[in-house]
Amino acid sequence: MRFEERIKIKAPPEAVFSLYENVSGWADWDPDVVSAAIEGEFQAGSAGKLKPAKGPEAKIVLTEVTKNTSFTTTSKLPLCTMRFEHELIPTKDETEVVHRVIFSGVLSPLFGFLIGSGIKKGLPSTLQGLKEQIDAKSWQDRNFR
Repeated sequence: MRFEERIKIKAPPEAVFSLYENVSGWADWDPDVVSAAIEGEFQAGSAGKLKPAKGPEAKIVLTEVTKNTSFTTTSKLPLCTMRFEHELIPTKDETEVVHRVIFSGVLSPLFGFLIGSGIKKGLPSTLQGLKEQIDAKSWQDRNFR
C-alpha cells in the first residue's frame, strides 16, 4: 500500500532539506507530529523516536539520506514495515517536494487501512506546513539582512 502527495515550493532544495535535518523542529511545520528526535547526525543508520499527534510514540531509523535530495525513515510494525520517503526535485525556480508513505509486509493491508488512511489525509497539511515554514523563513531572510 502506498500514498503520495506533492507540492511546489519557491525555494532551493537546500532550504527544504535544512528543515528536514532539524528533526526536533519537525513539529513546527508538521501538524501530525508532536515531537521527534534522533540520536547522532542526520545520516543513514541514525535512530530516534517520533510521537505522532494520534497514536503511540514510534521508533524510527533513517535508512537513506542523500543531502539536499532525499531521505527515508522506516518504522517497524508487527509483520509490517512503514517507510516514509521524502524527495526534493529541483526545477528552474522552485523545488517539487514529494512525501510518500509505503506499507510492506504480510500485515500491510491491515495497517494501511488502520493508520494509512489517516496518514494519507494528513499529507497535504504536512506539505502545506513545510511550504509555509519555508515562506516565512524566506520572508524573514529578505527583511532582516
